[in-house]
Amino acid sequence: MIKVAVMGASGRMGKMLIEAVEAADDCTLHVTLDKGADVRAGLAGADVMIDFTRPEATLAHLAVCAELGVKAVIGTTGFDEAQKAQIAAFAERTAIVFAPNMSVGVNVVLKLLDLAARAMNEGFDIEIVEAHHRMKVDAPSGTALQMGQVVADALGRDLKACAVYGREGVTGVRDPSTIGFATVRGGDIIGDHTVLFAGTGERIEISHKASSRAIYAQGSLRAARFLAGKATGLYGMNDVLGFSA
Repeated sequence: MIKVAVMGASGRMGKMLIEAVEAADDCTLHVTLDKGADVRAGLAGADVMIDFTRPEATLAHLAVCAELGVKAVIGTTGFDEAQKAQIAAFAERTAIVFAPNMSVGVNVVLKLLDLAARAMNEGFDIEIVEAHHRMKVDAPSGTALQMGQVVADALGRDLKACAVYGREGVTGVRDPSTIGFATVRGGDIIGDHTVLFAGTGERIEISHKASSRAIYAQGSLRAARFLAGKATGLYGMNDVLGFSA
C-alpha cells in the first residue's frame, strides 16, 4: 500500500484527492494537512506527498520531503523560473513528478499538439484559449503555458519571445510568428483549453474540456504509483504515461 499525504486537504482538489485515495485499492491515506499544520510531523512515515496548493507553500513542503525522503507529486501551478529551479534541486534528493496538469487526457493532447505544430509549421496562426473558474488566481493557466511551450518547441521558437498575452486597441496586423493566449475566468468552470491553428480556408482546433476534478486526482495517483520505483529525479507526466520512451 502506498501511504499518501494530501496537502491543502480542505481545498477543492484536496477533497477530491482524499476521495480518490480512499477509493484506491493500492493506496492508503497517511495524513491530510492544511495551512498551519505541523508539516514535518505529518509527512513523517509517508511514501508520497500530493500537493496542489500554492508555489510558496509547495516549496516549503518539498523541503521537508527532501529532508525525510518522501516522494512528491506536484500539481501546483504558477511557479516562476527560479522556483522551478528549486524543484529541480529538491529532485536531487527525492523523486518528484511535476506537471502543470495531471490529467491523462491533457497529456495526450500535448502529444497531439506536437504532431500538429510540426505539420502546420507554415501558413497557420496559433492561438490558445483557456477558461477556468472565478477563484483561479494565476493566468494563463499552467496547462495553457505548457501547451504553448510544446507548440513553440515543435516550431523551433522561443515562447518567451513570441508569446502574446493580450490585445487591446490598434494592434496592427498579426505577426505570424507569434503564439497568442486568451484567458477567461468565470463561474465554476473546471478547466477548458483549446489550441487553434487558423489557416487560409481551414481551421484545426485541438481541445480538452474537464467536467470533473477527479481526472486530476486519478492522474496524480497514477503518478504516485510511478514514483514507487524511483529514489530521486524530476519527472513529468510524459514519463508517467510512457511517452518519453
